[in-house]
Amino acid sequence: MKKFGIAYQIFAGLVAGIIVGIIFYKNPGVETYLKPLGDMFLRLIKMIVVPIVIASIVVGVAGMGNAKRLGTLGFRTILYFEIVTTLAIVVGLFFANFFHPGAGVNMQELTKGDISKYVETTNQVEAKGHFDMLINIVPTNIVDSMAKGDLLAIIFFSVIFGLGLAALGERGAPLVAMFKMVSETMFNVVGYVMKAAPFGVFGLIGVTVSKFGVQSLLPLGKLILVTYGAMAFFVVICFGAVAKLVNIKLFALLNLLKDELILTFSTASSETVLPKLMEKMEKYGCPKSIVSFVIPLGYTFNLDGSTLYQALASIFIAQLYGIHMSIGEQLSLLLVLMVTSKGIAGVAGLSFVVLLATLKSVGLPLEGLAFIAGIDFLLNMGRATVNVIGNALATIVVSKWEKQFSPQMSAKLVRQKSA
Repeated sequence: MKKFGIAYQIFAGLVAGIIVGIIFYKNPGVETYLKPLGDMFLRLIKMIVVPIVIASIVVGVAGMGNAKRLGTLGFRTILYFEIVTTLAIVVGLFFANFFHPGAGVNMQELTKGDISKYVETTNQVEAKGHFDMLINIVPTNIVDSMAKGDLLAIIFFSVIFGLGLAALGERGAPLVAMFKMVSETMFNVVGYVMKAAPFGVFGLIGVTVSKFGVQSLLPLGKLILVTYGAMAFFVVICFGAVAKLVNIKLFALLNLLKDELILTFSTASSETVLPKLMEKMEKYGCPKSIVSFVIPLGYTFNLDGSTLYQALASIFIAQLYGIHMSIGEQLSLLLVLMVTSKGIAGVAGLSFVVLLATLKSVGLPLEGLAFIAGIDFLLNMGRATVNVIGNALATIVVSKWEKQFSPQMSAKLVRQKSA
């Protein structure tokens, strides 16, 4: 059992879930009995994310010592995020134009999914406006923000609290030690929660496959292949180039993160690995102060897989309806995505909400999104995985940019993994 590690256990849960879903296709009993397994696991993850983010950021920011250093770190982090996410949009547009995944698809063969809740959320976001969304980053009640899981507001409060704690100097040391203890305790809790991961994956996948079936993938098979092809290209070529620039081996990093990547792919949620990702990157050689700042911020501003998909899906819907988009219109789409994908971070169902807002802004039919709603879970598996890789790489890049990366720790972890 010791050799049968968590990655293999999760993969076994994934395979078992697919088999059960295929055997009991359209059987309501699958959702009745398996859905609670997936829901309970996701709730366990949500339970530990907020305290880990708060404790880690407070300790990290307090360790920086001053606002000037934090400002430099913040500027470099956001600059990197903007460059890479823009590159992801360009890759998505290129693959959509080169392979034409929406051309020749018979809409009569497609099943429409329910997107009403995403339309309602998009209308609420647009009613508030992007400036209001920025204002809401500053919480009026941090307890309420914690209850809602509003990550941006939580990050803002934690950064301000950490700066205030740093200003206390030696007098603040006991409180810093307390937050360190909270962080270490929660990472121990993560170990307990991860024991439930194979069962959670089994429930999530089993319900999804039994509900939609394998045959629902066939009419949109080209979209699925092009999307995963674009994501693979982005990881290997674009992330590979970034990794080479900062002198690390991309595939060695992927090997170190294999447990987290399998879990992310299986659950279609990057949130499930946030605590372990932070822990792993700290052990890899990135300082706690940078890890605790870059990764939580990246979960709202550095969604490379999501932005790539949003660009590709927008062109797919245009092709589906036979709408030709000129180069100028696609440049407008790029600019719109650069804004929409950042302005509503933290909203539930982010990718669909961003897509709806984007389609509305560039005049594409909103109902086209309903045709891909049924396979969104499958596509989200890839999106979330690329997001995790992107945030891990971003942490290393910023650590090296700040000249705080410890290659000795990285090399030690590589040896341990390969032993």
